[in-house]
Amino acid sequence: MAGYTKAEAREWARERLIGAVNCTIPSFTGDLTAINERGIRHDVRLAKEHGFLGSLGVSEVNITLPEYLEFLEIMVDEARGGLVVVHHASWSTLEQNIEAVRGAEAAGAELVLLSYPPNFYPESEQEIYDYTRAVCEATNLAVILFPMFLWGFSSRIHPSDIPARLIRRLLDDVPNIAVIKAEGGFPSIMGIVEAHRLFGEEVVISCPIEGELLPLGQLIPIQLSATSDHEFWGPTIPEAMRLLREERFDEVTELYWRMHPARKVKGQMAQQLNGGHFIDRQLWKFQGWLRGYNGGPLRLPTQRIHDPQMNALRKGLIDAGFEPTADPLRDFFVGRNPA
Repeated sequence: MAGYTKAEAREWARERLIGAVNCTIPSFTGDLTAINERGIRHDVRLAKEHGFLGSLGVSEVNITLPEYLEFLEIMVDEARGGLVVVHHASWSTLEQNIEAVRGAEAAGAELVLLSYPPNFYPESEQEIYDYTRAVCEATNLAVILFPMFLWGFSSRIHPSDIPARLIRRLLDDVPNIAVIKAEGGFPSIMGIVEAHRLFGEEVVISCPIEGELLPLGQLIPIQLSATSDHEFWGPTIPEAMRLLREERFDEVTELYWRMHPARKVKGQMAQQLNGGHFIDRQLWKFQGWLRGYNGGPLRLPTQRIHDPQMNALRKGLIDAGFEPTADPLRDFFVGRNPA
């Protein structure tokens, strides 16, 4: 059970969510018949060691709901209160999402990242409002509202994905929306600027894209970067958030440029894949493996990752002055904690 009430969600978020939240992608046994507890615990421990304030338990892989809730329970147990476990509300229907968010709350998650199903085809702002409110009313947990191009709203609803007037209605009516993950209209930065200007006094504004975070954080206060594949950078993003809080902007700028070779490689791959309007979790899992996370196999259907992609990502990190693992690429598909 969360240590706050539904009415206290925004106050809790303001006080607790200071720093960066990465992603934990489920690990599976070698025969893919069950989740891999050792691998999951390894990833949670490393996220804590790297200085993350929390981690998203990713659900956008081939995993059953009972397995996913067990996965969250393992994360919560290993976190031992030192890491905010975030439920990934990304299931196929509204009914499944309501069942999942209630299960996640019972499992000990403290925060919810709200997604919208691939088969959800709203033709009005009201439909988005109704769906969002229904999920939020099903839980006492604080919720991250997530304007994002992947939902497909921009072509029918508004170029910003979830327009400010709709966000205004939701904040007025749904007290446990406590964070806005401001990617509306991506790759434009207007989404985060607008969210900060209009709603920054009421809820926490998260800037999840590190290439925007490091520059914009020097101009506007950003207390949270959640949720993203920050594990690719090891402990760098939590450190960058600390430097921003201390207004050590010259060091932040130096870090930004140091990261640039790896950022370009990572961005090129994302640009290729986003044309299909999905996130390649296999790629994200490999990125984490390069920095010491478990890696390991994922079930079909999953995206594939080949040598040119893996070698390019590793070289990008090396060119940026980081030290990714030198282990053979084949070891990624086994994982650091095989079971």
